[in-house]
Amino acid sequence: MPITYLHTMVRVKDLDASIAFYKLLGLVERRRSESEQGRFTLVFMCPPDQADGHADVELTYNWDGDEGLPSDSRHFGHLAYTVDDIYATCRHLMENGVTINRPPRDGHMAFVRSPDNISVELLQAGDRKAPEEPWASMDNTGHW
Repeated sequence: MPITYLHTMVRVKDLDASIAFYKLLGLVERRRSESEQGRFTLVFMCPPDQADGHADVELTYNWDGDEGLPSDSRHFGHLAYTVDDIYATCRHLMENGVTINRPPRDGHMAFVRSPDNISVELLQAGDRKAPEEPWASMDNTGHW
């Protein structure tokens, strides 16, 4: 029985803050739908070169709020993306107020969190980069 990955859904408390976070990662809005009857908005975001719908993150925003958000969400696991330059990506995120929870000390992997505490793993595409400061000596912040 074949199976095809469709998307990952995460609930968000502040739709605008979440969209801004995923845009900082380089994702673009692929489509959006709103349900007046269900009182929710769905925003599908993806890497610009993967707009076929098979790499989507579905941001689900409930209009009447969700008092359980943001919780630790560690039970969710994480989203993972490869990036062309892990150091430049982390620098860009930091310059825009994102905490690097697990810095890319090894030139290969970093973790950050969305405004809704969704853990996002960033992996260097191809070979790992040589260790570089300030990342090589930067401590973890919080958890991922």
